Amino acid sequence: MKISVIIPALNEAGTLEGALSSIGGGIEAIVSDGGSIDGTRHIAQRLGAMLIDSRPGRGAQMDSGAKRATGDILLFLHADTKLPKGWDKAVKGAFKDDKVVAGAFTLSIGSEGMRFRLIERVAMLRCRALGLIYGDQAIFARKESFFKAGGYDNLPLMEDIDCVKRLRRLGRVVILKERATTSPRRWAKRGAIRNTVRNAFILSLYFFGASPQRLYSLYYNNRIKRL
Repeated sequence: MKISVIIPALNEAGTLEGALSSIGGGIEAIVSDGGSIDGTRHIAQRLGAMLIDSRPGRGAQMDSGAKRATGDILLFLHADTKLPKGWDKAVKGAFKDDKVVAGAFTLSIGSEGMRFRLIERVAMLRCRALGLIYGDQAIFARKESFFKAGGYDNLPLMEDIDCVKRLRRLGRVVILKERATTSPRRWAKRGAIRNTVRNAFILSLYFFGASPQRLYSLYYNNRIKRL
């Protein structure tokens, strides 16, 4: 089984090299760029990734990358997240069960401090109790199942939860014990408690029917120009 790793990026020169380096050799890596004006594109090309252009928006960028991928398995990696050693064997091992259509890694935050360990535990409880998986856990899926489920549907926000919800209708979604390590930057920027509360608020609005486009505007305090 061949794996393709798809990384959506927009001005991620500070983190992209770490994400790409964690993939290792012999794996198709695709950087779907949403219009970067820093060194993101140069880093992608220097490290041998396939660089494609996409309209901005994480869902649209990942869908664009998926269409260019040649692997049987698609793994979606955020530009500020690193995969663990032996990640490819763990992913392939999960698909030995024919009922498994998708999965993700356990969340790890790349910083010391009890507040981050607490966030990790809350994320695990969220996955187990509610089945809610976020993109910083490096979601992966059988290519056939991904497209059958409708992919990320070009959604600008909540694309991860929405896609996993549709994948669950096709089969099992598993959480691997191996940990994907994501940057603490968004918690450092907004504060751990504030960011967690904000995410919970956005999530509740989503379940009450707010559109991803509206949620994007609230989350980023900005309107989407092209969808």
